[in-house]
Amino acid sequence: MKRGSVNSVVTCLVLAALMSTNASAQARRMILSGEIVSPAYEGWWPNEDGTYKLFFGYMNSNWEQQFDIPIGPENYFNVVDEAELDDLSKEVYDAATADMGQPTHFYPRRNPFLFTIDVPADFAEKEVVWTLKSQDKVTRAYGSLYADYRIDPQVISTEVGGAFGSLDDRLRSNISPELEVRGDSYRTVRVGEPLQLSVYANDPDDFPARSNRPPPSTPEQIYRPPSSIVASSGPGLRFSWSVYRGPETAATFQPTQMKTYTDTRVYANSPWSPPFTIPEPPEDNIWNSTVTFDKPGEYVLRGIASDGSMFTYRNINVTVNP
Repeated sequence: MKRGSVNSVVTCLVLAALMSTNASAQARRMILSGEIVSPAYEGWWPNEDGTYKLFFGYMNSNWEQQFDIPIGPENYFNVVDEAELDDLSKEVYDAATADMGQPTHFYPRRNPFLFTIDVPADFAEKEVVWTLKSQDKVTRAYGSLYADYRIDPQVISTEVGGAFGSLDDRLRSNISPELEVRGDSYRTVRVGEPLQLSVYANDPDDFPARSNRPPPSTPEQIYRPPSSIVASSGPGLRFSWSVYRGPETAATFQPTQMKTYTDTRVYANSPWSPPFTIPEPPEDNIWNSTVTFDKPGEYVLRGIASDGSMFTYRNINVTVNP
């Protein structure tokens, strides 16, 4: 039996299917706050140098509540032997291995394939374990090289509902967008002082190609219940900033950035939300924006370029002084 997150994505999908099946018999629940956020192991693929890349994300079961969980005893990684951390009551926080690039700010809903960890060619049956505590409950995700967890770009596209949920075999060789941040990756700014952000993004294979499918326009189309378990979005290059570490409420972007998580509520400014239309890329494929902070501290901003199926991430570290 393969291993994965204690609150695995598979379980979430099965439960979603059951809810869909019984929709006529029971009311749908949309919980705004009070639920937990669970880490998720998404799968792995081989790197060209013989090492392996492990993908992680998370599921915040709330529709509105967000979490800030700093790296520490409630948000940490370990590299252990198989099954060593199956006991959730076992606390093994180690500052030396705790930070493997995971977020400390957790947006609502599903945030899949959010970051990766490379492991050596001789990783064998070891596990990379992400421990996360929220609402006083501990959950874990177990990253391993089990064969059933091997993925490819088509699997990623399917899991995020890319290209309207297409299963096109050409997605197996889909190339991630190019993404270049203009300027330093470490910035310093004062509270209230706008910070200029500029990136270049491009989709080298122009696949999946932008769709000419008209967005839903009538109330019947816009408010129609989803027809698939996984929320879907249209294809086409897009870019957005998010707060990866630090309090999201302290950062204000201009223009407002589209959401990078699967908010499926109508008019939610999310690619997965009807009647959202993927905007055309700007001239020269350069996205310009500003961000202003109202609290001092250390922040990590994450720029996300996507073609709707594959993603490329770049981070900017920002020190905000009073």
